Parts: sequence; C-alpha cells; structure tokens
Amino acid sequence: MKRNEASAAHASERALSAAAHLQALVRIPTVCPPGDAPLSPEVAQVFAAHRSAMEECYPRVFAAAEVDSVGRAGLLLRVPGATPERPVMLMAHQDVVPVPDDWEAEGWEHPPFDGAIDAGYVHGRGTLDDKGALVVLMDALEELLESGWTPARDVYLLFGADEEQHGPSAVAAAALLEERGIEPWLVLDEGGAVATGAFPGMSGPAAVIGASEKGIATIDLVVESLGGHASTPPRESAPGILAAALVNVESAPFPSSLHDLSVEMFEGLAPSLRFPLGSVLGRAGKLRGPLATLMPRLGPELAAMVRTTAAITMLEGSPAQNVLATRARATLNCRIAVGSSVAATVAHLREAIDDERVSLEIVEASEPSPVSPTAGDERWEALGAAVAASYPEAVVVPYVMMAASDARHVARIAPAVYRFSPLLMDKAHREAIHGPNEKVSIESLGRGVEFYRALLTGPALGPDAAKGGAAAG
Repeated sequence: MKRNEASAAHASERALSAAAHLQALVRIPTVCPPGDAPLSPEVAQVFAAHRSAMEECYPRVFAAAEVDSVGRAGLLLRVPGATPERPVMLMAHQDVVPVPDDWEAEGWEHPPFDGAIDAGYVHGRGTLDDKGALVVLMDALEELLESGWTPARDVYLLFGADEEQHGPSAVAAAALLEERGIEPWLVLDEGGAVATGAFPGMSGPAAVIGASEKGIATIDLVVESLGGHASTPPRESAPGILAAALVNVESAPFPSSLHDLSVEMFEGLAPSLRFPLGSVLGRAGKLRGPLATLMPRLGPELAAMVRTTAAITMLEGSPAQNVLATRARATLNCRIAVGSSVAATVAHLREAIDDERVSLEIVEASEPSPVSPTAGDERWEALGAAVAASYPEAVVVPYVMMAASDARHVARIAPAVYRFSPLLMDKAHREAIHGPNEKVSIESLGRGVEFYRALLTGPALGPDAAKGGAAAG
C-alpha cells in the first residue's frame, strides 16, 4: 500500500473509532438538574455509568492519570508529564441539555439518545455539545499513550458534569487547582469551531477560536401589587407595569462598540472575503465607529458581537385566570460585552426602565472573561499549527464567544484560556446545538483527533518548550 493510501486508511480507522466511542457516550443521557445540590441516586447512577463507559473506551488514559472527583460528578485527571512546569489543561463537559418527551414532534430524525450512525454522521444529543469534543480529545490522548508517548509537561483534563447548569463542578475544580498551587499555562475548552457559512461572502471554513467570552447575568424584574379579584382591576396592574418596563428595555439597546478581538477577527478574515466586504473589513481598525453602528442593523448575531444583550426569557404573573397578580416577574438573560461589566449592565437597565416600582434582582452573574493573548503568543501559535495540521484549508481567527462555558471559571487561575472545538460545523449544525437533529460528521471526528495529536506533540508543548519552565509563560 502506498504511503498516502496508508495514511488515508489510518485516518479513516481513527475516525470510525472515535464515532464508536461517541455513540457509546451519547447513549448515556447525562442530563444534570439545575442548582448545585447533590445528585439524586438515579442521576448519580447515570453519571457513574458515563464514567465507566469512558474508562472502558480509554483504559490507558485512566491507567496513567491521577483522578479526582470534583463537584457533583465532574472529573479532574492529571496525566503526569516529564515536568510539572507550564501544565496544559484540556476541557470538555459530560452533561447535555434535556430533550422533550415528544422529541419526534420536535423533528428529530433519530432518537436523541440512540447515537445512531447514519450517512456519515453520528446523531444524537451531545454529539456537538460537548461529547464530540470530549471524544476526539480522549481518542488522541489514548492513541498517543498506546504508542509509548509521554507528555512533555503535565496534562490536566477537566470534564465538568453541569456546564449547562452554570458549572459548579468547574468551580470546584478551579478551587482545587488553586489550593494545590497549579496555574495552567494553556487552557482549551469548548467554544468556537471550524465554521462554514458563518461569514457572508466566504466560501471556505474559518477556525474561530474564542480568546474571551461575554459575561453573563440573570436578572429578575419584579413588581409587587395588592392583587384582588379580576372583576375589579386597578388602573395599573403589576403585569402591566412590568410589561411597560420590558418594552423600555427592548427599546433601549445597549451601546455598541467594536472590541480589539473583533477587529483582529475581521482583518484576519478580510483576505478570504469577496469585494467590497473584504475591503471594508480589512480596515476594521480604522472603521470601528461606522462598523459598530452598522452591525446591529444587519441582524441579531452581528448585533450581539458589538454590544451587551438582554433577552426576556421567563414571565410569571397570577396563578389563576380570575385573580390579580400580587407579584409579576420577568427574567432577563444578559450577555455582557467584553469591556463592560455587571454593574454597567444593571445601571443601563435601571435607566432604561426608569420606574421605581420595578425592582431588579440579580440571580447570578459573572464578569466578562479576561482577553487571552493572540497573534505572536506561542500558545496561540500552537493552536494555529494544530488547526493547520487538521484543517489546512481553514483561516484561523480569534473572536469573543457570546455563549458561556466552564472556561470562565478557570480563567482566574490561568493566563491564557481559549475556547475551540475542532469540529466542522455549518449553519445547520450550529443551529442544532440545543435543538433537534444534533449531529457530527465522522470525518470531522477524525480531524478533531488529529488536531489534539498535533497540539500535544507540537513544538510549543514539546520537550524543548517544557525546558523553559514557568518563566517562559
């Protein structure tokens, strides 16, 4: 067999192995309840089964690693390297969002927890968010250990169990690492992807790597009232006052601005975009003001890139159809732009609502994550080299992640935290995350394994780099 043919056969075998492992994990419905209370025996048993399946799929990793249980069912593994200096931490999460009982009515082509393999894809909940990323990471590490490889520096693996519920497992893991004096030199979690169809006028893929992420705040707007019988309504009711407040919130969008990361992203993409868009974005640094003004007019995704957003997600009023509400409540899910803050978000909402009868209650909040280094930093270059090895056709650019990840909880103990899943996603794939027909291509799984192999064995993470010690970071 010729060398290229042998290489292609090996890549195909690697992809099929990852698909089989992903299928096994998808079949275990690791849905975690909200809050941080201990898991019920039934849910704990599900996560125990998931851990057992991981141990069966990756015996060499678990044999080589020191394993700590963190939080409710999180796992923190340390695979010892030649030196403990400049450790690397790679992350993914085990839990998935729930699926409705009437999943067929939602439009699923295959049962969500069957892990069906069909037409070159693995189908099911969690294939993209986030078990696909977990599998390609673990497959790469298992394969390297099987070959006799030893990491140049300690490799930590953090697999949260409740990322979809604000990540208390990751919080516990970060506290444990801090207690032990561990400062990861490089952290990589889920987030961006190898995206197609994400930018107008761009035919090829873009590997978008999150170098920061928005903050998040859940804020309740509450109006109290006397209540009473619906037959004698007051001139102004609690729901009516609340409704006016919500209209005011939506009528007063947050100010927009173009962050340095967005400028770097646009200017990096510009050579791959058609005229005139490429020409305009190539001068993003000089056109910050006009672009920040224009982007919100072009759709919600572009608007979210340049400003804090506030989405109305939950409403609560009277418990009966003929009873006046004594308390009306609306929940806002706010995503806070990098460069802003929780305090600035609350201040803007108070000013927009302009009604003392509406109280603002912060349910939970976290500030935007620090911005990690990009062009010119060896950690960023290591990620770019790994993308080049697995997706040579992709353009690598940084961005601000608009969703929240477990990475935000470890950013305070690590100088460089990135968010990227080495999986190919078109527009339909991205829309299926948290929705029906979530699936990942088997070819993409194979490329994801190659990404992690290249990252772990590349020069920035190899023996020569390890000799530099912590000071080199």
